[in-house]
Amino acid sequence: MAEPVASAEHFELTIPVPTAVPGKKEVVELFWYGCPHTYRFEAVVNPWAESLPEDTVFRKVPAMFGGPWDAHGQMFLALEAMGADPKVHAAVFDAIQKQRMRLTGAQEQAGLLATQGVDKDKYQATFHSFAVKGQVQKARRLTQKYEATGVPSLIVNGRHRSDLAAAGGPEALLDVVDSLLARP
Repeated sequence: MAEPVASAEHFELTIPVPTAVPGKKEVVELFWYGCPHTYRFEAVVNPWAESLPEDTVFRKVPAMFGGPWDAHGQMFLALEAMGADPKVHAAVFDAIQKQRMRLTGAQEQAGLLATQGVDKDKYQATFHSFAVKGQVQKARRLTQKYEATGVPSLIVNGRHRSDLAAAGGPEALLDVVDSLLARP
C-alpha cells in the first residue's frame, strides 16, 4: 500500500483537533443522511469499522452545514443519545434516500422512527433536550474545525482528512485511512 501524499489523497488540518479518547487512534466519519454518496459508502465503511483494532475508535459525526443537514444531524444525535439500534439509522437512510422523505421536522421524524420501535414522546423530548442541543453545537464546531467541504469525509487522529474524491473511491479512501492509522 502506497504512503498517502498530503494534498493529493488527504489533507492536513490547519489546526489539529483533539480526539475524543486520549491514547487511542481515532477515525471520524463526517456524514449526512441526505447524501447519496454517504448512503452508498455505509455498506463499505461499516464492516471496515467493525474490523478496526481495539486501539482505534470509530465514530460518526453529522456534518452541520445548515438547513436539512442540521435537522438530520440533530435527529442522529438524539438517536445516539437514546442508544438507537444501527438498524434505525439504516431505516432513516432508506427513508431519505429511497422513499424521498424530507424528515426535517421533529414530528415527521418521530412518525418514521415510531415505525422502527422508537417511542415518539421520548424521541421528541430527547430531540429538544439541552444535552442534544449541546451536541449539535459541538458537531457544528467539529464540521468547521475538520475544514470539511462535503461528505462523506474521514478524519484520522484529528490531523488528516480525506474523502471519496481525493482518495479516488470508497475502497481507496479506506486504504488511505489505513495508511494514516499505521503511522507512528
